[in-house]
Amino acid sequence: MQKKWWQKEVIYQIYPKSFYDSNNDGIGDIKGITEKLDYLQSLGITMIWICPIYKSPMADNGYDISDYYQLNPEFGEMKDLDELIEKAKEKGIKTVLDLVINHTSDEHPWFQDLLQNPDSKYKDYYILKPGKNGQPPNNWRSVFGGSVWEPLPNTDQYYFHSFAVKQPDLNWENKQVRDELYKMVIYWLEKGLAGFRVDAITFIKKDQAYEDLPPDGVDGLGKCTIKARNQVGIADFLHELQEEVFSKYDCVTIGEAPGVPYEQYGDFIGENGYFSMIFDFRYADLDVASGSEWFKRVDWNVLDLKNLIFTSQMEIQKAGWGANFLENHDQNRSISKYIKEEENRNFYSATMLGAMFFFLRGTPFIYQGQEIGMTNFTRKSIEEFDDISSIDQYYRSMNEGFTAEEALHFINLRSRDNSRTPFHWNENEYGGFSKAKPWLGMNENYNSINVEQQEKDPDSILNFYRKMIQTRQSGEASECLIYGDIEPILTEHPVIMAYKRKWNGKKVVCYFNFSAENQHVEIDQNHYTVLLNNYKEEIPSNQEMVLKPYQALILLQKEERHHG
Repeated sequence: MQKKWWQKEVIYQIYPKSFYDSNNDGIGDIKGITEKLDYLQSLGITMIWICPIYKSPMADNGYDISDYYQLNPEFGEMKDLDELIEKAKEKGIKTVLDLVINHTSDEHPWFQDLLQNPDSKYKDYYILKPGKNGQPPNNWRSVFGGSVWEPLPNTDQYYFHSFAVKQPDLNWENKQVRDELYKMVIYWLEKGLAGFRVDAITFIKKDQAYEDLPPDGVDGLGKCTIKARNQVGIADFLHELQEEVFSKYDCVTIGEAPGVPYEQYGDFIGENGYFSMIFDFRYADLDVASGSEWFKRVDWNVLDLKNLIFTSQMEIQKAGWGANFLENHDQNRSISKYIKEEENRNFYSATMLGAMFFFLRGTPFIYQGQEIGMTNFTRKSIEEFDDISSIDQYYRSMNEGFTAEEALHFINLRSRDNSRTPFHWNENEYGGFSKAKPWLGMNENYNSINVEQQEKDPDSILNFYRKMIQTRQSGEASECLIYGDIEPILTEHPVIMAYKRKWNGKKVVCYFNFSAENQHVEIDQNHYTVLLNNYKEEIPSNQEMVLKPYQALILLQKEERHHG
């Protein structure tokens, strides 16, 4: 395997609206990130990925861009971003931004021109189709619910949106559109970015027949992902993007590429793949039938989670490199999702989960608040939600026959707002995030889960994350934990997840107990030294090891001495 610089990174994802508010208007901002660089450096991370900060009406919190070259005033000015990139660099931290090129905002000048000018040259920048008998062109359902088609005022035409009504999809079939986007990407790379996380990129190619789908809900619609995600022909677009832009820079590209079958992973992340790495969402969606239907709950067990993670790891290992995560801005909090019983959500389960994902093969991503064990909330009414997707799922659940109480339960479990609540810096009002009322209601447990308390406690989740990062980045088995192959072990065990990492004769064995009971494992401890353990007690040296509840144990195999 050829080593690449980005394989060694530890990436920290920032949701800027909720990270830190430097000017006390209730909204996090770029200066707020700059002010917290010392904290990020002390954590040990090497790169930040910042969710969209471009000019936007914020219908989908910045994933609806109205100007690719301007920043949204609530986040600050371009000079603030330049300063952040520079100061982060001085602390050994690279910066990655989100790249949103499947769609724009309906307030983008291109779309506005199309609305106002019957002969607009931007008509072919978006996907427009005539209606059928006063109805939309077909029955596809958007990811956020409702038809993918919205009527263009005063015409018989409809425009296409895979996501929200205010996010019209760009027409990637038009080379002019692609060239405009490439020019923009180069502008940002020239600014000194280390690369991009590429949003919803598998949606850029649609099945050009635009035929109806078999309905799969009471709304008579079928999900657009069947015909508008990872379609035949997308390879040409992705190859061109890679050739004309990414390949000319030593940048990292992280594809959000849902819907890609494993047999195509080589095209995406192989030797000449479109991206450096991609996220695999299969294990993140194990609790629901699909990421877009939260009311279809799935009962899962540890074995299911293990199988999904190990299948993913082995397929990625065959193809190239992966991006490992437990949480992001579209997911709920991991301790609330993967640890089913509330009474077991504690230091041990949070650190066990953290270590389990962190030492997989691939580049680890930590989402803000994960390192202090932030949890899901419980909201009392739909009015408390901001997330466009949660609101759609609430009403869709009721359309599908669930009660309002059940619908609220589903979205409390899965809402994207769970991860978007303001960050807990201390136990002051609003968790030290701001002195003003935040844009989104806090999670009320900020007085017991916050950075300030955990800084003081050597045995906190935060300090365990620091040890974990240090173990991977500069510990005695660092190379093995970064570049080593992965091999699942104890694959049939119902509650222990375990794997080996192997590199140049070195072997690291990792054990994770996903249960609240002691578990026995056969291993000769005389052959191993402990690299990391979330329990303080020494491990007795004998043939059988007892893993305590939610224990994480990372062991380095001792070098074998051969006697001549």
